[in-house]
Amino acid sequence: MSLEEINSLEEMQARLIEEGKAYVLLYKKGSETSDCSYANLAEAVHEQKDIKVMVADVNRVRDIHTNYEITSAPSLLVFNDGKFEKSIKGCNDNNYYKSLFENALFTAQVKNGEKLQKRVTVYSTPSCSWCTTLKNHLKNNGIRYSEIDVSKDQKAAEAMVRKSGQQGVPQTDISGTMIIGFDKVKINKLLGI
Repeated sequence: MSLEEINSLEEMQARLIEEGKAYVLLYKKGSETSDCSYANLAEAVHEQKDIKVMVADVNRVRDIHTNYEITSAPSLLVFNDGKFEKSIKGCNDNNYYKSLFENALFTAQVKNGEKLQKRVTVYSTPSCSWCTTLKNHLKNNGIRYSEIDVSKDQKAAEAMVRKSGQQGVPQTDISGTMIIGFDKVKINKLLGI
């Protein structure tokens, strides 16, 4: 799949009607951060087949960001069934985007009667060895998770501290329950491993 250029709010809204989960990257071509976000998103999208990602250059398209009160580019807007859910600001690495898409696909593929896996978010940093151990444990047990690199996302780091009262990583949010460090017993219990 590739990124699809859009030229107006009206065009975006028409395309959103057809989709369950959809994404729109608002970027400013020529800006280092925006170009980084565009490139990483393009790489992540290339590996997915069921994800729709639209892109709009705010130099040309001026009605989308004002409609959703977005004040910075790049921002990735997340929509579910045509409704705006949230925006993700800045340039994230392609693994962050892949995790975001895989989590959306996994949730969409759960069939009626199947038990939905709890929402799992791992707060980590690239240099944290326990973070890697935790993520490997989740992968080895077939647990899907989204990852937030708190060294690159100050707002996410602040939100993590508000939830747990702790600054260290890894931290795992399992459907609202915060686990500090790699507490294997507690994680396994909450996820039914």
